Amino acid sequence: MVTAALTQCDHRRLLKLAAKAERTPQAMLKFVLRDGFDYCEYVVEAVNEGIADRSSSDIDEVEARIVRRRERRDRAAA
Repeated sequence: MVTAALTQCDHRRLLKLAAKAERTPQAMLKFVLRDGFDYCEYVVEAVNEGIADRSSSDIDEVEARIVRRRERRDRAAA
């Protein structure tokens, strides 16, 4: 069995990534080993941005406009 060791720098990077992802370092390690740090950091950042956008009221306004347009379209088609 091969045992791998993280450098101190990589260990800190894993801890920061896990904190941003709200996961444990052990849970994030399997993704880092599979995909690499750069990709995992990119994905976590993109997901967190999406969650923040969804939490903002801008998305609610857009969704309301989409629903109104769909209702108008359905009424016009009926």
